[in-house]
Amino acid sequence: MYKVVKEIRPEEVEMKKTFADTMEEMAAKDDAVVYFDCDVINSIGMVGFGEKYPDRCIDCGIQEANMIGVAAGASAVGLKPFTHTFGPFAARRVIDQVYISAAYAKLNVRMIGSDAGVTASYNGGTHMPIEDMGLMRTIPEVTLLEPTDSVMLADLMRQTKDMYGVFYIRITRKVVDKVFEDGSTFEIGKAVELRDGSDVTLITSGYCTTDTIKAAEILAKEGISAKVLNMFTWKPLDVEAIVAAAQKTGAIVTVENHNVINGLGSAVAEVVGEHCPVPMKRIGVQDRFGEVGSIDYLKGIFGMTVEDIVAAAKETIKRK
Repeated sequence: MYKVVKEIRPEEVEMKKTFADTMEEMAAKDDAVVYFDCDVINSIGMVGFGEKYPDRCIDCGIQEANMIGVAAGASAVGLKPFTHTFGPFAARRVIDQVYISAAYAKLNVRMIGSDAGVTASYNGGTHMPIEDMGLMRTIPEVTLLEPTDSVMLADLMRQTKDMYGVFYIRITRKVVDKVFEDGSTFEIGKAVELRDGSDVTLITSGYCTTDTIKAAEILAKEGISAKVLNMFTWKPLDVEAIVAAAQKTGAIVTVENHNVINGLGSAVAEVVGEHCPVPMKRIGVQDRFGEVGSIDYLKGIFGMTVEDIVAAAKETIKRK
């Protein structure tokens, strides 16, 4: 069960600390938990884990594809591998190894890609993963997760530790807003309703969640009732929740920190087109490369601001 906080505000710790703390917690209870990294152990806060569990923390160097192969091998001998590197390298650089060595081989690997989308910020276009989920979405039987805050991240990590398969989890390393109360739990594959509404449905995940809630609050002040769904599982998608929302509100806007092509909006549009066609609008990166800048600057040039979400909702409602 989950519960939304009464007031959304920045968390007290960075998301990477929650990641590291949860890894240590799981490793202490389960000797099968192992961690693989590509020379960014310090960046994700895992130095302490390495000192505590030196035999279960392996730095593969800047060899991302090789890391996936090694993790797949660890799975083959009964271990529970977690891998991490920055999002673009966790997806673009390893796609064949993920496909053949992990997914096709029916092995058991949990891949973490950090600095999702615009949160890469000043690292620039080369380090800005806005296609990572889309690449992974095309591989059969890969589960795609984008946790909203540290509470959700910790819960999903604990769940996937004891699940079998290939998982890709995209996260932000830095401080994010706290949306869910401590102790909340989530069902993988099921959307989380953050707000009910009747005029339009806003579907989002991850970093965009807070802005989407803010947009719904602005719309409410203008007499527009917006339903907000947190679709933290991109695959398998919650088809039932999408169809129900389309039938109830008759209009959908998706909001994602990702290229709109083959992203969350595409996934939702596929469901809507097959089951319940309604007017739709996709907010996100409009098929372009990333660039250097602050998060606010990037959201502005990509059309991902609160104001953009509000405008998209109004425009989509008019098309009903």
